[in-house]
Amino acid sequence: MSTDARQQWKAWREERAEAVSAPYGPLALTGTSWTADHPDGRIPAAPGRWRQAPDGEAVVLTATAADGLTVDGHPAEGGVRLTADSGPATARVAHGARRLLVMRREGQWAVRAYDPDSAARRAFTGIDAFDHDERWVLGGLFRPYERDRTVTVENADGRARGLGLAGELAFTVGGDEHTLRVSAEADGSLWAVFADGTSGTSSYRFRFLYAPEPAPDGRVTVDFNRAVLPPCAFSDAFICPFPPPGNVLSVAVPAGERTVSAA
Repeated sequence: MSTDARQQWKAWREERAEAVSAPYGPLALTGTSWTADHPDGRIPAAPGRWRQAPDGEAVVLTATAADGLTVDGHPAEGGVRLTADSGPATARVAHGARRLLVMRREGQWAVRAYDPDSAARRAFTGIDAFDHDERWVLGGLFRPYERDRTVTVENADGRARGLGLAGELAFTVGGDEHTLRVSAEADGSLWAVFADGTSGTSSYRFRFLYAPEPAPDGRVTVDFNRAVLPPCAFSDAFICPFPPPGNVLSVAVPAGERTVSAA
């Protein structure tokens, strides 16, 4: 491994640890409450009443001064219409140091509570990873589907949801071709949920793999050294999708992140 590659990988690992342990990073998530599961508007994650708006396009929060909530930095009293937040650090609603993020998935609304004093964030000591191995930096080929597909997969919260797929990413390991079904991000980069021979033993039960936007001929570098733990490895309140059919590799991939380390 070249010195530059080692330094870049080490810097990437440090950035990952900083991101997941940030005050409102994944380790701070303490709860996800779906409004449909609480028709009275009372959710475990926060005081006040949280209901889907009649038009289905927002959440209406009804609060009193006694609830101790703020919206845009001001005490919340009465009703306020809330659309989806862009992220926990900029969520409009707060309860003391906690941020209450409004989100929407497949037409359903939920509220997520992020607490910078969460037990998981306080116990976090790092992310265990396999040693960098240049043999797991592979040449890949993206084969797009003629039309995007959606498959239904189980999620970490026990519910089944749709997962959009744009094509297959092919690569060779030990002389044999393997493929992963991948999604395409808005910027053209690729994302896969996969498991392999290390899953559930020397690494978490599944991981995420990202690859840059393929070249016009479909060629793309696949670097398993940067396979990452899914958000649900840091908090049970995330709803990560499990690997779709075909994304359990028959080989072990001893590269990338393994597990969360905690005191």
